[in-house]
Amino acid sequence: MPDRFQSKLAQYTLGVVAHLLLLLAWYLFVKLGDVPKFVMPSPADTLAALFQPNYDWWSNILVTGTEIFGGYALALVVGVTLALLFTWSKVLEALVLPLLVTLNMIPKVALGPLIIVWFKYGVFPNTLMAFSIAVFPILLTTAKGLREIEPELLDLVRTLRGSRWQIFTKIQLPGALPYIFAGMKVAAILAVAGAIVGEFLGSDRGLGYLMLQVQVTLDTPAMFMAVLLITLLGMLLYGLVLLLEKLLVVKDARVS
Repeated sequence: MPDRFQSKLAQYTLGVVAHLLLLLAWYLFVKLGDVPKFVMPSPADTLAALFQPNYDWWSNILVTGTEIFGGYALALVVGVTLALLFTWSKVLEALVLPLLVTLNMIPKVALGPLIIVWFKYGVFPNTLMAFSIAVFPILLTTAKGLREIEPELLDLVRTLRGSRWQIFTKIQLPGALPYIFAGMKVAAILAVAGAIVGEFLGSDRGLGYLMLQVQVTLDTPAMFMAVLLITLLGMLLYGLVLLLEKLLVVKDARVS
């Protein structure tokens, strides 16, 4: 245990050091290169923008966070549900999955104007954009994980008259968790991109919308701050997925 703790501590320390070195390189590049503020602000200038009330940071963070987490949660529910239905019905899988693959090939940026026409501006259409990008990785990895369960084990549970729900909750879901979380990690990154793309295409609130507004006046510090806040939201979502994976997958491995 001490060796494992030291290894983890060293890993996290290296991660922190890497971020600090990046900040130092950023600062030195701006100062030594005499880079104009409107081209690239210093870390201090970027941080100062956070304390300017005219940007309404907290309101925009809440809007973008709602779009990211809402779209991600919807993708998780829909993706896992569809994957489960596909494992229960081969006919449904053969009928619906090719259609979903075709729909997924549509560039999501091309859907933006249509979503605006159908749902106007606001949080909901941007949430749908995040959902549309994030749902497919969860669906594919979950379906693969559910199929990886040994058929002999499933046949044994069926002979004991286990219901489909019992088979799913006791056998399939625990065995598919590593696959599900693999898809969830990819989807966490895509959900952030989807929400921001939605705000770029058409929105009246959010961090992406704010970036477009300050771009007109070349307010680069505010743009950098918005990018950093979007990154922090993505890191928060990804960190929550990692924490949930550690709690569920490791626990399940110990039980088995």
